[in-house]
Amino acid sequence: MPAVQSLNQNKQFRTLYYHGKSAVHGAVVTYVRRNRENTVRLGITVSKKLGGAVVRNRCRRVLREGLRPLEPLLRPGTDIVLVARGRLIPMKSTQATVILKNHLQSLGALAQPGIKL
Repeated sequence: MPAVQSLNQNKQFRTLYYHGKSAVHGAVVTYVRRNRENTVRLGITVSKKLGGAVVRNRCRRVLREGLRPLEPLLRPGTDIVLVARGRLIPMKSTQATVILKNHLQSLGALAQPGIKL
């Protein structure tokens, strides 16, 4: 599977917010929608309400690393947006992996849903 591409246009994010399926947790909100391409595209959003640049960048890093073990299992042709929330700040990427796996499984974004990590 090719590497995950990034979503970087406001229109793409808004499309997922309004037309995608979502799963909510205290640490992260996950939005998923099928796309017409055969690639996985990822967008990560962290609000300034969570803290300064250091905190926001750490949240992005934790989410990216939390998703890394799940990348081979992702269904091609999927757009994913992850929105960081307050409970993500003290978390490690291994904890984020468990949350993301549950979200992606419930939203149908994993190609092999029965996989255990």
